[in-house]
Amino acid sequence: MRESSTADIACWFLDTEYDGQSFFVRQAYFRGAGDPYEKLRRALRAEIDEAEWAKLTGTASQPLAAPAGKLVAVKTVSHSGDEILKVLTLPAA
Repeated sequence: MRESSTADIACWFLDTEYDGQSFFVRQAYFRGAGDPYEKLRRALRAEIDEAEWAKLTGTASQPLAAPAGKLVAVKTVSHSGDEILKVLTLPAA
């Protein structure tokens, strides 16, 4: 087994309503090398809230609005293209 860290993650996605078959991206995070959003920043040519942009490249998701007992799936993609899908059941409140 190869050791890895969050630095190995190029991007990761959440499906907060996973049905066990189809993965639908509801939250997306792009860690990438350098600043994966630099081109988008330039294209928008707007004042950017740096705290909000930092959330898009982090390793913590935004709050989940999924009810207890539902499946949540997390898909990670490494810089080498390897994908991992982890399915979790949210605990009861």
